[in-house]
Amino acid sequence: MSHAEAPVRPVAKLSLLTLTAMVVGSMVGAGVFSLPRRFAQETGVAGALIAWAVAGTGMLMLAFVFQALAVRRPDLDAGVYAYAKAGFGEYLGFFSAFGYWASACVGNVTYWVLIMSTVGALVPVLGDGDTVAAVVVSSVGLWGFFLLIRRGVKEAAAINRIVTVAKIVPIVFFVILALFYFEPSVFADNFGGTDYAGSLFNQVRGTMLATVFVFLGVEGASVYSRHARRREDVGRATVLGFLSVFAVFASVTIVSYGLLPMAELAELRQPSMAGVLESAVGTWGKVFISVGLIVSVLGAYLAWTLMAAEVLFVAAKDRDMPRFLGRSAAGDVPENALLLTTCLSQVVLVVTLFSADAFTFALDLTSALSLIPFLLAAAFAVKVAGRPERWGAVGRSTRRELVVAVVATLYTAFLLYAAGLKFVLVSFILYAPATFLFVKSRREQGRRLFSPGEAVICAVTVAGAAVGVAALAVGWIEL
Repeated sequence: MSHAEAPVRPVAKLSLLTLTAMVVGSMVGAGVFSLPRRFAQETGVAGALIAWAVAGTGMLMLAFVFQALAVRRPDLDAGVYAYAKAGFGEYLGFFSAFGYWASACVGNVTYWVLIMSTVGALVPVLGDGDTVAAVVVSSVGLWGFFLLIRRGVKEAAAINRIVTVAKIVPIVFFVILALFYFEPSVFADNFGGTDYAGSLFNQVRGTMLATVFVFLGVEGASVYSRHARRREDVGRATVLGFLSVFAVFASVTIVSYGLLPMAELAELRQPSMAGVLESAVGTWGKVFISVGLIVSVLGAYLAWTLMAAEVLFVAAKDRDMPRFLGRSAAGDVPENALLLTTCLSQVVLVVTLFSADAFTFALDLTSALSLIPFLLAAAFAVKVAGRPERWGAVGRSTRRELVVAVVATLYTAFLLYAAGLKFVLVSFILYAPATFLFVKSRREQGRRLFSPGEAVICAVTVAGAAVGVAALAVGWIEL
């Protein structure tokens, strides 16, 4: 039998429960364990409540956007990337795919750094996760997961469902114990956040990138939509996963203010959740949370690696990435996309050896890189809700869908403002050279490299990258 006649392998189909676990698994990672310190460095209880109200509302609108688009445009796979392409053209669709993928790779590195830092409290040679020994051990884990996922998407997704349950348990246990040891007087002293300079608006703004990072993954079911058993399950899993995780994240933050003064919370070593529980119950609390963190982070790493490879794979199938990224191996695994994902994570992992504070910067950069794909997806939802017949939508859109899409767009634009110029410029530094992949794809197809509009976008991107490099060189931006 010739290669052209090779049988097509069936695509693994995932249930609502598994898709929901994908959302929860990708959202619950390193971020939740760093929330007490991150929030205490910026604001008190009042600011935290406002921040979670803003973030919860905005991200819920974004979750509704992904739910609506899964129903209105069921023909689009790998949601975040596909929506940007359908609404704003191939080049911005490419940028969305690359930005989402790069944010996943950078985020994955923070997981390994945090694991090594956690173990480093007992094994000094690992330091804060940025020593040579830590990088070597992390690299072994990195390639071990590569081999695991190569066994098949269905098997990896099933493992993720089990890990999701395992990692939720210690977080919920933390909240229950914290409530038991909760001190109203400490909570009251922390309410106003008076020890911190700046208006309440600036305090809330300072927490925004932290909330973005912990909510990354809300689009998990949408990204993996081509594997859904039923298309409507994509939207349901998105909303179910979001509501579950939001309740947990907000609870972890608020109850911590009732155990330690803000000044002490702000100085805790990461993972700060372990330090909070240690202050209440002793050393075993720190060990318990540390073990939970390792399980949680490994699960999140699995989910994010799956989603990152999936985006590259689907983009290549749509001929917006080079052809070699669209090849899959046995078990429905996008092998080359997975290999490139692992390679970039390996490179960034090595770079952490030369970074002063790689963990915090990588968290914020991960958030910033994801904002442009989110903004484009929300803006596309505005287009679909406003003129469904123009954008090939199934069924009739409602006024509610339009309002939701507008709110999600405004919220995401506010997040870009909250991120600040620093991270926008650094994002350009990554986006500009990525255009090489877009050019390679166009050449493979014998097409014109850029349309006039795409040439303008490319010029703006290259100019932004040049400004970013210059700012780094003269010290305006510090990593």
